[in-house]
Parts: sequence; C-alpha cells; structure tokens
Amino acid sequence: MKLCGFEVGLNQPFFLIAGPCVIESEQLALDTAGYLKELTTALNIPFIYKSSFDKANRSSHESFRGLGVEKGLEILEKVKKQIGVPVLTDVHEDTPLAEVASVVDVMQTPAFLCRQTNFIQQVASQGIPVNIKKGQFLAPWDMVHVTNKAKATGNQQIMVCERGVSFGYNNLVSDMRSLAVMRDTDCPVVFDATHSVQLPGGQGTSSGGQREFVPVLARAAVAVGIAGLFMETHPNPAEAKSDGPNSWPLHRMQELLEVLLTIDRAVKAQPLIETTL
Repeated sequence: MKLCGFEVGLNQPFFLIAGPCVIESEQLALDTAGYLKELTTALNIPFIYKSSFDKANRSSHESFRGLGVEKGLEILEKVKKQIGVPVLTDVHEDTPLAEVASVVDVMQTPAFLCRQTNFIQQVASQGIPVNIKKGQFLAPWDMVHVTNKAKATGNQQIMVCERGVSFGYNNLVSDMRSLAVMRDTDCPVVFDATHSVQLPGGQGTSSGGQREFVPVLARAAVAVGIAGLFMETHPNPAEAKSDGPNSWPLHRMQELLEVLLTIDRAVKAQPLIETTL
C-alpha cells in the first residue's frame, strides 16, 4: 500500500507516526514536528506527524481537550506546509469530516469507536487513508469485520492499530500475537507503543502510564514484524496537557529509533515464518 507518497508493508522499513497527544500551541507543534522531521530524515524513516485538536474521551470533563477544530486544523496546516510533513489527527462522531479531510493526510478513528459502523464508514468515505485503532475490548481477529466495513466504501487505504487490551481495572496488556493475527485484514499493521503502556483512569481524573515500558513493547512489536509504529512524544512529558505519563521524551527518540531500526532490518531481511494450524 502507498501511504503519503511512500510504500508501507512488511517488506518495507517501518514508518513512524509521532507527535504530542494533543495540540497545545502552534509553537509546540512546529518545534516538535521540525525536530522529528530532521531526525527521521537523518534515519531514513518515513514520518507522519500526529496531534489532536480535540480529545473527546478524556477521563474528566475538566481535563484539557484541545484547541478545537478551527484552530487545530489551522496549526496542522501550518505544520504540513512549513515543516513539509504529512499530518494525522483523530476524529470523532461530531467532527466535520470533510473539513478535516481537506487539510490532513490521514484520519484516525479512536479505539472506543471501532465498532460504530456508521462512523467508520463515514470516515472511510472521505477517501483519504484511515488508521483504525483496535478497541481495548476487541479480539484481534474481529478487526477484519471493522476493516471490511471501511473497505466497503471503496477506500482501500486502511490501516489497523494495536494499542493494548484491557487487563483488569485500570490496566492494559499487549498481546504480540495480535500483530500477526491482524495481518489477516490485508491492511498494514501499526503498533501504538505509548498508549499500550497507559493505565486508563489510573490517576482518578486522568490516565496514568508506565513510559519506562515503551522501549520494551516497541522492540517486541518490531521483532514480530510491523508496517508502522505509533508513538506520542513530548519535549516535557511531565508538563504535557494530555497523556504525559505514557508519552516518550522527545530528546530520547533518537536512541530508541536507532535500536528499533536495527531490529527492523534484521527481521525483514528474513522471510516470515508462518504456521498453518
């Protein structure tokens, strides 16, 4: 599949979707995107910048949700034009989809909404690439039904994203088998290394996280074999307005990506070992 001008798949180097969880300011967006573009260009990693204009599923109604559609799209358009990178943002049921699709290169559907047929098809109907996050409550083999809904609109540029599965209260676990299972969707498989270490609602009015395990899960996922990697990153995670506890520090992206590239090259230099049961 071709995505934002580059080929993606298990026979290609992994691509990276990265950026702060939420758009906090224009300057932060431009600075972060600029740093990531320079880094990924040097490492020869295809890169898509991500950030959200509205986080509609925050734990508390008092939590910061974002700058809204109008201001958010204005900033994403500046990132796209001034930094020269494709951009991704997530959308919700009340999002003006056509307006968003006219600016961004990829739309992302939240994990909580992956079973909403009308929503999935409305997003896919916009005709641009879609990254569908697997719900924390959904078996990986059930994602084929979700992607079939999206593809029924005629849009074949669909990706699936693993972000962990509920493991008791306020906890997630990553089943690496799901990365192989979701290949049956015939869609590029992306691993979300930062939301997978989230502790949903773990801080009462907000989610906690264990960012120290981001490298552990990222290395494991790349070793399985994935098309893309999703990571939320922030210059100062402790001050991030959303998902700080599970965001990876921006200044440590290079060391992690270099390790992941080494694993990715080793894995993709060999044929996949498939087992038919």
